[in-house]
Amino acid sequence: MSSPRRACPVCTREIAVVGGRFARHDPPGRRPAFTYELMSCPGSRRSAPLLATEPVLFDPERPPMDGQQQLF
Repeated sequence: MSSPRRACPVCTREIAVVGGRFARHDPPGRRPAFTYELMSCPGSRRSAPLLATEPVLFDPERPPMDGQQQLF
């Protein structure tokens, strides 16, 4: 299962959100060819804001389908 993705507040790239934080990622653009320095975007590991609405599994407004019976 893949992690949900949201736009990084610094570089605006779509980044995975793991444990409420943006995953570590490179800044936009290319790195110099012969450098072995690791660079991360300043938005890496920053806390991700909560979503305005929670994801919903079932639509509460939609009636159950014909033939379905309640479990309890």
